[in-house]
Amino acid sequence: MPIDLAVVPVAGLGTRLLPATKSQPKEMLPVGRKPVVQYVVEELALSGIRRLLFVTGPGKTSIENHFDINPELVALLRETGKEELLEELDFERQGLDYFYTRQRKQLGLGHAVLCAQPLVRDQPFVVALGDTIIGLNAQSFIIRRMIEEFSRSRADAVIAFEEVSREEVIHYGIAKPRQPDREIFELADVIEKPGVAEAPSNLAVAARYVFAPGIFALLMETAPGKGGEIQLTDAIRALIKKGGKVLGLRLAPGERRFDIGNFESYFQAFCEFALADPRYGTSLRQYVQQLLLLGGTP
Repeated sequence: MPIDLAVVPVAGLGTRLLPATKSQPKEMLPVGRKPVVQYVVEELALSGIRRLLFVTGPGKTSIENHFDINPELVALLRETGKEELLEELDFERQGLDYFYTRQRKQLGLGHAVLCAQPLVRDQPFVVALGDTIIGLNAQSFIIRRMIEEFSRSRADAVIAFEEVSREEVIHYGIAKPRQPDREIFELADVIEKPGVAEAPSNLAVAARYVFAPGIFALLMETAPGKGGEIQLTDAIRALIKKGGKVLGLRLAPGERRFDIGNFESYFQAFCEFALADPRYGTSLRQYVQQLLLLGGTP
């Protein structure tokens, strides 16, 4: 059975990006020309996903509005002679089905995924975090490779991993692989935000997962942890301990993760995407070089 369903959690408050996120979702912050979540949807569509279930929260209606077809805007562009801008709205007609459900309480990523259970039911599915882009301009086939490996290996879960520096392991879930030198490896454990000395590797969870529906039962059994949150990592660890087949898959070269979780990573992502823009990238690069040469004054 091909997997064409993705759960996209977008319910987080984005407190590390205040005040920019006070009245708009962090997933709607622009990176280059598009909001973050549009890149996520385009990446999923590139790998054959056709049904998307957003797990939303308060203040997230702009995400729903963004993916709606807006006939009034289309008519206005035509009436005012701006037909060339219509191609910027091509994403509205991708042939995708969008569904939305609410995470009524902020109880963590594991709880957000569990909120999708009544709609996902007994189907295998993808989880793609809505504040993380994989690959420059989302040109990544990591999801397709994960789905193929999930089916080929009859796995219970496949998780994407990215190599990070040893100093960065404290910020992520870190893999303990059984075969550390392979591109695809079986997981012995996943450690959530270990200390540098305790980290079993430098392979960090890269915000993309494929799950069999059995993960829902484990999430229901997962006790709340720090801050009363239900952690997805805890359910994955339980799956491994129960003998489930959980595989890790490394991001390919060029499939960098852009995590829009704080201002430093957001600024870096925006700069990189803007500098790669086919229309404005060259002139922007010249402007930035001049700015740096003059010590901050253009």
